Amino acid sequence: MSVNPKNKFRKRKILKWLSLLGPGLTTGAADDDPSGIATYSQTGAQFGYGQLWTALYMLPFMTAVQEACARIGLVTGKGIAAVVKEHYSRKVLYAVVGLVVVANTINIGADIGAMAAAAQLLIPIPFIILTLLFTTGILLLEIFTTYKLYSRILKWLALTLLAYPITVFIVHQPWATVLRASLVPHFEFSFAFLFIITGVFGTTITPYMFFWEASQEVEEEQAKGLVRYGKPRIGWPHIHAMRKDNTFGMIVSEFTTWCILLVAATVLHNSGVTDIKNAADAAKALEPLVHSFPHAGFLAKLIFSIGIIGLGLLAVPVLSGSAAYAVAEAFDWSASLNLKFRKAYGFYGVITVATLVGLAINFVGIDPVKALVYTAVINGVAAVPLLFLIVNIAASEKIMGVYKSGWLSKTLLWSTFVIMGAAAVSLFFTL
Repeated sequence: MSVNPKNKFRKRKILKWLSLLGPGLTTGAADDDPSGIATYSQTGAQFGYGQLWTALYMLPFMTAVQEACARIGLVTGKGIAAVVKEHYSRKVLYAVVGLVVVANTINIGADIGAMAAAAQLLIPIPFIILTLLFTTGILLLEIFTTYKLYSRILKWLALTLLAYPITVFIVHQPWATVLRASLVPHFEFSFAFLFIITGVFGTTITPYMFFWEASQEVEEEQAKGLVRYGKPRIGWPHIHAMRKDNTFGMIVSEFTTWCILLVAATVLHNSGVTDIKNAADAAKALEPLVHSFPHAGFLAKLIFSIGIIGLGLLAVPVLSGSAAYAVAEAFDWSASLNLKFRKAYGFYGVITVATLVGLAINFVGIDPVKALVYTAVINGVAAVPLLFLIVNIAASEKIMGVYKSGWLSKTLLWSTFVIMGAAAVSLFFTL
């Protein structure tokens, strides 16, 4: 049987496009982690369609920030902490690493707790036992699998995000209202509004993504043999390929954010549910997806649980891994997911300690869903000083050479810094 040349060419083109997808797609998918789902769901439930616009307006800023981080890793062949160590004082280095480790560890704890709470919707196993099982599984996966296999697993886990976009188009939507709310910004100068919008910013443009994507670009370079004599051998084609991957990943991430906000607004807020108290409340947002099936409530919990657990499995290794890259680069330890455990004790040690400390946070009795939202707000505040450094590094001719930020990148990066800084300051002011 002969193969149609057009189909063959089309298939080759699709495979080539898919081969470009890597750190950008993984980072974008990890951005919609359990903390993100909880924050966006609470936002939609509390404010209805009032914050739909954030998904559209954050896209260019988020894309610019992650492009700058990826470019730093690609051009220097080093993670962000290593670049800071080389060009800034030790005080700055330790402050940067400390911020990332603390924010990530809190986020790890919240995500593990959310995974356990979601699993409890399906199986009657004690919360603490579930947290221990998830923690053990994640550590084994991250420490004892190769980077090539690990990155492939992460890409497939990203598919769990599809439940929300599908629900958007199953539920009857007031599309004229939705379109207006998506395009026209809505503001309120109140603590509740500023708290949740700082959380939305913080779970979207978040510190761990900065470090993770930069370090993963370095991993990709090494895997492709682009590093020789300790220096990257790249050109503009590599920068353009990275930008395609990064842009696609961020579009997927923000479209999913918009869908979660919209589903929560239509299903929860419009039904009078304005405060999500637990995982079961959040799962109700997906009931319209299966409303015509028997046991719709259970099926909604099942889909929600699979999404939370899948994205938790995706996000927790990203969180602990980005913390480990930062610490290892600061102290000149070997750092790579391609290395065996015996060749990178310090790197994998940080991964283990950060994950275990995150696990311990769940033993102090904090509600898992509330913890996710508070974690997002902490990330929103911690991101501000880190953004200041990234803006300056990406624009430095000394560090980046011909690949330094252009006027568009600098405009978007400084705007992101100002907007997130203003949100954090306003939040504290309203206290």
